[in-house]
Amino acid sequence: MKLAVHFGAGNIGRGFIGALFSQSGYHVTFVDIAEQIIDKLNEEKKYQVKLATDAQECMTIENVSGLNNLKQEKEVIEAIQQATYLTTAIGPNILPRIAPLIAKGLTERLKVSNEKLYIIACENQISATDLLKGYILENMDEETKQKLQNRVYFFNSAVDRIVPIQDNQGSLDVLVEPYFEWVVETSETIPPIDGMKIVANLAPFIERKLFTVNTGHAVIAYLGYLQGKETIDQTLVDEMIAKQVHATLSETGAYLVKQYNLDPDEHQQYIHKIMNRFKNAYLHDAVTRVGRSPLRKLGPNDRLVRPAIEANKAGLSYEHLAYAIAAALLFDDQHDEEAIQMQEMIKQHGVSYVLKEVSGLTEDSEITQQVVSHYNNLKK
Repeated sequence: MKLAVHFGAGNIGRGFIGALFSQSGYHVTFVDIAEQIIDKLNEEKKYQVKLATDAQECMTIENVSGLNNLKQEKEVIEAIQQATYLTTAIGPNILPRIAPLIAKGLTERLKVSNEKLYIIACENQISATDLLKGYILENMDEETKQKLQNRVYFFNSAVDRIVPIQDNQGSLDVLVEPYFEWVVETSETIPPIDGMKIVANLAPFIERKLFTVNTGHAVIAYLGYLQGKETIDQTLVDEMIAKQVHATLSETGAYLVKQYNLDPDEHQQYIHKIMNRFKNAYLHDAVTRVGRSPLRKLGPNDRLVRPAIEANKAGLSYEHLAYAIAAALLFDDQHDEEAIQMQEMIKQHGVSYVLKEVSGLTEDSEITQQVVSHYNNLKK
């Protein structure tokens, strides 16, 4: 049986990427430090993926096992030697931590095998696989790097599936929304995976997804948090917030239509479809989950600041994006380390300082001025 090694045995790994590999006839070896999940994967060797619909359809995911990368480094290296695919769904910030182990696995593989290996980082980050490749190469000598050519391939991808925090009480079963999209950029002919879409140019897909799904999700979360809402679907019941979110996505949409020559009517239909996905009450998706890690989400290339910068460059409106950024700066969930850190930065240095250090915006930029103005009004 073909083997896929997947770093990240969390809900997204099990409920999305790992599930697709299993359904495509692969054995999936999940690699993670979560000892309880790894042990359970090895004991049960299967789990259920449940769809968040009226019917609550279930799929049984089989041919799975787990390795603990803190305790089983040798076994992970051996698995990498045998794999056809190596994927991640672990969070962009964790990629540098797993890269040394992947580099060791590749180094050993290249000594014994000429079989092709395909590496794909399935993260909510533009060019995540390029980032992972860079981290891996930092841990390789020049001779090994030369051997990678035509044997190890790195493909960027865009992934889209809402997987809320689970109330599964130690179960491996995962609740996911029915909709998903996994787009991979390559001109190579690669082994087919059910549900994987191959494209020659990823940029329109990844930016459309990041600046519609991720932007919209974040805006709902931050506006909902300020209004004391608990879940994403409950937040969208508020008509004023729903209008604000739609207006924000119209701004990101104007940029996407101009940048990639998209059909405006088709993109509006895409926005409408995404808004309906957010309204799925079966997901019961907490605003604090979606809003977590605000410093990362306020990064210069992420879902709020990047489209505002691009809209500004293109002479397009970004007023609602600036409002959303201001709302994000007021996210102070005491269970979120980044939120605590951000509030401390604001307290010590002010909003403009945070936008400069975190978002790469100069203090005199038009975007900063708009954000500060909205922030002060929201604060009141």
